[in-house]
Amino acid sequence: MANAPPSTLLDEALDGKGAAVFSTSPAAGGRMILVEDCVETSGAFVVHHLLKRCLSPHSSDVVVFLSFANPFSHYDRILRKMGCNLSVQRDNKRLMFLDMLMLERLGRDRGKTSEDVFIALFGEIQKAVELSLSHAGRQHITVIIDDVSLMEVDANGSSNLVLDFLHYCSSLTAQFGCSLITLNHDDVYSNEDRPGLLLKLEYLADVVIKVEPFSTGLATDVHGQLTVSNKGIHDGSGKSRNKVHNFHFRIKDSSVEYFYPGSKT
Repeated sequence: MANAPPSTLLDEALDGKGAAVFSTSPAAGGRMILVEDCVETSGAFVVHHLLKRCLSPHSSDVVVFLSFANPFSHYDRILRKMGCNLSVQRDNKRLMFLDMLMLERLGRDRGKTSEDVFIALFGEIQKAVELSLSHAGRQHITVIIDDVSLMEVDANGSSNLVLDFLHYCSSLTAQFGCSLITLNHDDVYSNEDRPGLLLKLEYLADVVIKVEPFSTGLATDVHGQLTVSNKGIHDGSGKSRNKVHNFHFRIKDSSVEYFYPGSKT
């Protein structure tokens, strides 16, 4: 089996275990990771990073990817630059890609309601999880949703329907030990006072990754900052605590560089 890829500050912030951060036993349950970004600084690179880690050669993970934002070709092109061939992963049954941009997806072109569509969609996810876990060597499933704000558009603006759907997906973390990764745009709700959907997502999440612009404005070598809030980290005494990591990042053509504030001159 291939050696694990080098860890980054982002990996270390997620317990320092690289891709294995998602590989928990069904008995222990999985985790929910919420990525929040804004117009000035997209968090898509975090989703790409986590997707690549889940599909790395030393991992046995299977990914169920729900895309409300982009077609498969978009992710395939980006991940190829990062050294991960999504077409091969899909053929090998390690990636199940659900393209929600297709009008005929789950019968939306046949007059089904948004609720019908989301119920059918969760049914597909649950079936994919159960099928993947039945195969030998498949130890862990990660469900990735890109992104929640567009899901809300698909639900005709119903935050309650989206939240119900995410609650169902979250239940898979306890039932099957799956992990759930979601991307949402914090500034979509800038005209509201911390709306219920955003607060509830942050409450549900075990890890919140905030992607924000550089605090002092634009810089050549710094594209933004990450704040990783990791809930319920257990220390040596058996007690749990929250841990927050802050660092900067610079996006390159085929990778992202992470570094602590002040370490770049």
